[in-house]
Amino acid sequence: MAGMSKPVVLIVDDEPDLVELVSLTLSRMNLDTASAGDLAGARALLKARPFDLCLTDMRLPDGDGLDLVAWIQENKALVPVAVISAHGNVEAAVRALKLGAFDFVSKPLDLGALRKLVTSAIKLGGQGGDMTMRGPRLIGHSQVMEALRQLIARVARSQAPVHISGESGTGKELVARLIHDSGPRAEGPFVPVNCGAIPTELMESELFGHKRGSFTGAVNDSKGLVQSAEGGTLFLDEVADLPLHMQVKLLRVIQEKTVRPIGEAREVPVDVRILSATHRNLAALVRDGRFREDLYYRINVIEMRVPSLRERAEDIPDLAEAILRRLSRRMGVEAPEISTAALAALAGHAFPGNVRELENVLERALTLCVTDTIEASDIQLRAPMADVQPEATGASPGAAPAAPAVGAGALGEQLDGIERDAIVKALEQTRYNKTAAAKLLGMSFRALRYRIKKLGIE
Repeated sequence: MAGMSKPVVLIVDDEPDLVELVSLTLSRMNLDTASAGDLAGARALLKARPFDLCLTDMRLPDGDGLDLVAWIQENKALVPVAVISAHGNVEAAVRALKLGAFDFVSKPLDLGALRKLVTSAIKLGGQGGDMTMRGPRLIGHSQVMEALRQLIARVARSQAPVHISGESGTGKELVARLIHDSGPRAEGPFVPVNCGAIPTELMESELFGHKRGSFTGAVNDSKGLVQSAEGGTLFLDEVADLPLHMQVKLLRVIQEKTVRPIGEAREVPVDVRILSATHRNLAALVRDGRFREDLYYRINVIEMRVPSLRERAEDIPDLAEAILRRLSRRMGVEAPEISTAALAALAGHAFPGNVRELENVLERALTLCVTDTIEASDIQLRAPMADVQPEATGASPGAAPAAPAVGAGALGEQLDGIERDAIVKALEQTRYNKTAAAKLLGMSFRALRYRIKKLGIE
């Protein structure tokens, strides 16, 4: 009876020696195994009894292992399936991932890598049919957001590389975190890397690590960001900014699942899932020769697009409410209401900066409002860049100088200074009684508390 409670793995391969090796390895992990030598036998076993994982070879006597992957996706979708591919057969492994395979392992088998793969897959199988996303939430009930949630839940069950595209400010890192938190690697680290923020000369050391003394200034060993994500997820944000020489090195990390720190003589195995994102068009960069085509196909096994705020304007009320709650909690004040007219003003704006711009607009409105409700007059929306008229040249002598743009840095600093002086003066007049000072200034107590914290008034 005790044996019946163990997870069971189906091994599909026509090589008896390999089946014996894998069975022995898994038995030492306290797992039960069953085996089949061809597609027909595998399908019969999968129909007859439950399995927690299926490991299948690519080449079988009566067909292709990819056919079994596709069959499992249609008939036994809750069973993770991993493929055993010939060494260097990257194209077949990528096809398997696209069909829905959990992961792949290359021949000759690295038993350490096999054990890690099986452990992750068994964790996934233990989740059963629970496809609920954990961690932070995506806000909004629009059709495009519901579709995005469903796609996140599906890809979280795989180990395939995912590329997340979308405009700046749409929440690509949030989507990456949700994929991580909803999958079998949730207990491992999530390591975000902004590829555009690392100086080119330091990038190899930052990503892959270095040995002590390998270059001037290397006073200690460093394992690098890739190894820091061991057992978890490496999120490469703005991956389009990677220099070409680093693209070559990253490709090897993904294909071989190894990394070589600077100054190290041997490659070190790594177990990380690669997620990437950029707001740029990677396919166009490939055509222009600025991004490697082979790397593009390796990181873009599954592509996800995060919709712009323009495509889900019906989500703005929910987003505004959540953002105001978060901002108010951070400032230690009560969250204000937002009027119908203010929501209408927000809904009519294009938001080229997407959710990030919406947050900036609401933070400014929270500072400006003098009551417990944000009105349309508190919403300051900037004109799209295309609507801004270029500065006239050859102006006639004596013409009035152009007014500074709303939100310009210098003007913002002047307004903050005027506001700070007025608040300090009111506090001094009321002997630092904030309730009295708020009445004197004609604003709510909540708004005064917010501005005091916002402006750093002691």
